[in-house]
Amino acid sequence: MSTVRTINFGVIGCGLMGREFASAAARWNHLVGLDVAPKIIAAADPDRATLERFTRCVPGIRASADHLAVLEDPEVEAVYIAVPHHLHAELYTAALQAGKHLMAEKPFGIDLAANERIMRGVADHPHLLVRCSSEFPFYPGAQRIASLIREGALGRVLEVRCGLLHSSDLDPSKPINWKRQTAFNGEYGCMGDLGMHAAHMPLRAGWMPRDVRALLTKVVRERPGPGGTPVPCETWDNAVLACMVGDSPDTEFPLLLEMKRIAPGHTNTWFLEVYGTAASARFSTRFPRTLETMRYERGRPQAWSVEDLGYHSAYPAITGAIFEFGFPDAIQQMWAAFCDELAHGRHGMRQPFHCATPEEAAQSHAIFDAALRSQKTSACVKI
Repeated sequence: MSTVRTINFGVIGCGLMGREFASAAARWNHLVGLDVAPKIIAAADPDRATLERFTRCVPGIRASADHLAVLEDPEVEAVYIAVPHHLHAELYTAALQAGKHLMAEKPFGIDLAANERIMRGVADHPHLLVRCSSEFPFYPGAQRIASLIREGALGRVLEVRCGLLHSSDLDPSKPINWKRQTAFNGEYGCMGDLGMHAAHMPLRAGWMPRDVRALLTKVVRERPGPGGTPVPCETWDNAVLACMVGDSPDTEFPLLLEMKRIAPGHTNTWFLEVYGTAASARFSTRFPRTLETMRYERGRPQAWSVEDLGYHSAYPAITGAIFEFGFPDAIQQMWAAFCDELAHGRHGMRQPFHCATPEEAAQSHAIFDAALRSQKTSACVKI
């Protein structure tokens, strides 16, 4: 009987995504055959109510208002940090200096300077595994497209589109929160909050843009603040980035990245579309079972094939293939990839798709920083 390695985790920032990790860890037996498992033993959050809610989900853990209590805990091997963007540089580098493996939320810094500070910390601690949270590529449809890309099945790439759309901010009476304030979310606005979701798969494919033309919009200018008094919304609500990939006329193609907090009708839709001369594919979480593909053959009809995928995950699970895959499954698959890589290294993983890297997060910062300059000048900006 094989021995299961337990990884002791600390969680810093016990809000929504912290609870998602706690849920994924609590039902780890949903996965089949993994020889590694997470165990959350410590947590920290300065908000008492948030921390108490988390400890009810994970009873018996060591809880503190101070993140240092987690980082200084000798039994904690790895940490998950999910805090507002202005705290990324301080807490991520502190975790690395404390010798903890790190899974952390995007965008890995409130701005380019903060990201560069984090990347220096990553470079100074090459023995630590550092990854950026990005779960949508673990949907079966996205995994199938990733396989097509790895296999070189697309032929010459003609165009790629990827994005995350939701409509929770369509209501102008929704109270303001930290994501609408540059002091906490940064000038990136929706690009910082949603951008890694749009950039992860293109960057993993090696499709780093050479330039960007940004179309950024602020839709709701004020929202209710404390006591209901209107306060300014300082950050960008929606972003469409028109990029060009490729270093020659024979390889270049457009890449369109969409990040929208105000996209009517979309609850939380992640999509990926790739078009090539040999094959094309489309997937959206709006239709999580459906993968559309088209293979081009000379003289044959150019017809899309629609396939019902069912539950075919990167890491096998007890759920039967006839059932549906959802967001909590994608979260757990991402965490399985992190734990698998931590235990066995990149080349020892049970499947080839690893979590988003700090280098990919840094590439996304280069894109978003260029997008801000593009918006200010109404010009195409080199990256």
